[in-house]
Amino acid sequence: MVKNQIEARGVTDQKVLSAMRKVPRHLFVSEALMDQAYMDNPLPIGEQQTISQPFMVALMTAALGLGKEDRVLEIGTGSGYQAAILAEIAYRVYTIEKIRSLHINARKLFDQLKYTNIVTRYSDGTKGWKEESPFNAIIVTAGAPEIPQPLVDQLDIGGRLVVPVGDTITQTLIKIVRDEKGVRKINLGGCRFVKLVGEHGWREE
Repeated sequence: MVKNQIEARGVTDQKVLSAMRKVPRHLFVSEALMDQAYMDNPLPIGEQQTISQPFMVALMTAALGLGKEDRVLEIGTGSGYQAAILAEIAYRVYTIEKIRSLHINARKLFDQLKYTNIVTRYSDGTKGWKEESPFNAIIVTAGAPEIPQPLVDQLDIGGRLVVPVGDTITQTLIKIVRDEKGVRKINLGGCRFVKLVGEHGWREE
């Protein structure tokens, strides 16, 4: 999977490639879908949500440019796979999920796999996690119609935010970098995610 689907398509960050090789993706999907776990496509995880395709997980993680001392916020825990990849690289991962069943299942899996550096929260992720901010990096694993300002506000100086922005059909992966002068926006290309749901103007499912 890593060699043919990720490395071959341009992801060169060795920390990301190593994490992708280490985390057992088949444990983050249902038993019925385990034989498809290492194919390069998203898979359903229940509650009308999906586990992202491996390439997109690798691409977004690489875009964050993580270091071993970084504190990362993830919006949308889902299956927990993306958080596990982040936890292999960063110092600590804070991840928020609004769907209770997914939150519970992911927490159990993190405990099973002994990820002691993942902190979970059952909440509205569109508000971020102000009490633990600022963050070195923030990743949003669901599509938003606009860049969420509460998340930009919770970035540290030098912090990076990666978020899919657009409607339910066409989305663009955007990277935001915050510095002393403000924020810079970088277009990382097209993508498609399930909708981000919350109380800041995003529509409910």
